Amino acid sequence: MRFGMVTTFYPPFSYGGDATYVRSLARSLVAWGHEVEVIASTDAYLLRSKLECPAEPALDDGVVVHRLQHPAGTLAALTSHQTGRAGFYSGALRAFFDRSFDVLHFHNISLMGAPQVLGMGQAPARLLTLHDHWLICPTHVLWKNRHHACDQRTCFTCSIRSGVPPQLWRYTGVRTRALDGVDRILAPSVYTAEMHKANGIHQPIDVLPLFSAIDGPDGPRRVQANRIVYVGRLAALKGIAELVRVVGDMPEIELLIIGDGELEGAVRAASASRDNIRLLGKVEQQELAHHYASAAAVIVPSLVPETFGLSLIEAAACGTPAIVARSAGGAAELVLSSAGGLLYDGPQELAAAIRRLVSDPQLCDRLGTQARAAYRARYTKKQHIAAYLGIVDDVLDARL
Repeated sequence: MRFGMVTTFYPPFSYGGDATYVRSLARSLVAWGHEVEVIASTDAYLLRSKLECPAEPALDDGVVVHRLQHPAGTLAALTSHQTGRAGFYSGALRAFFDRSFDVLHFHNISLMGAPQVLGMGQAPARLLTLHDHWLICPTHVLWKNRHHACDQRTCFTCSIRSGVPPQLWRYTGVRTRALDGVDRILAPSVYTAEMHKANGIHQPIDVLPLFSAIDGPDGPRRVQANRIVYVGRLAALKGIAELVRVVGDMPEIELLIIGDGELEGAVRAASASRDNIRLLGKVEQQELAHHYASAAAVIVPSLVPETFGLSLIEAAACGTPAIVARSAGGAAELVLSSAGGLLYDGPQELAAAIRRLVSDPQLCDRLGTQARAAYRARYTKKQHIAAYLGIVDDVLDARL
């Protein structure tokens, strides 16, 4: 079959787990004998990045990659965000959709013409994956007023206070009409599916957990007993500042921080005065697996509800248990369903959970074994692709 993937971000011009997943999915489908083309937005990446985008090959392990980069630059991406229409990208998107696809799969499309783009192109099967909360939240992350997790819907004022220009199309019926062109919505967790249903999304939603592109080491882990690791974006809503403060008062604990983001400077400054905290920045997948396998736990201190928790599955593939904020939505759901970690509320419980795991190797091994068993049972690439193609077949069969 021929698949067309539509996504704002795609590596190497990307920030988070959504882009990593799309690339892993695309490459896996190619490995299974399918054809995949991706269209992503370089302009959207440049909205937040000061780095220049180097030239890249049009083929990525057999995946054909198209990039949206308009002469209007970031203005094109901002126009699409504000109007909810393709705008400057109309011609490039039409050229992409003019190709013959069996499946069109939309991902994070907020800066390339959503929701209008959901109705563009023709394909027998049309899917949409919920990588974040953009369908129901202007900030995408349920982070209210740049201060706390959303506790009441005041979207217009929250947008202004969050520095996000209000999107007037959200106060019309355009979202509902655009979703009429989607056959199936895919949510990575039950939490995410239920959250969207509770906020007015009435289309069928299937829960399809993401998968890890990391298989983990073949042999036993070589754990540094006092080491913990954080993998993710360095942003206030991710709880990284609280994690640094907590571990800063625990000199016996070694914290590895992997990722980048708007708080990188602050995290680097804070870690400079603490010998037990190291900021590694971005690392390649092979090196990432090594860091997971060497840690007593991966930490997800998110202050907002996550749609999933890809770092948890990557760590589980390496036999590493997790310590996760109880309010972290889909990430907390993973810990509960796998019994592969600990949940906590607040900084004191976070410190206690860290001390408990690093001081009790038997507990660490047991939780790590349970995490890896859950990974093998539910989150491998093979299982994911089989389930994904099963959903595609269901959609196609329903059209017969």
